[in-house]
Amino acid sequence: MDRQVLAGLGEGLSNAQIAARLYLSEATIKGYVSRTLDKLGCVNRTQAGLLAHDAGIVD
Repeated sequence: MDRQVLAGLGEGLSNAQIAARLYLSEATIKGYVSRTLDKLGCVNRTQAGLLAHDAGIVD
């Protein structure tokens, strides 16, 4: 699930858009985003999105 959330961040999607794509609530995605940022040591979702691009998670 973390990978799909990170891919969404890499595509520049909002929490609501990621939630709709994954059929989860926006609150659930907010938690995933927060935990993903912590795991990666990123200070914001833009930094995580760039990391996703660098890792090849996003086309």
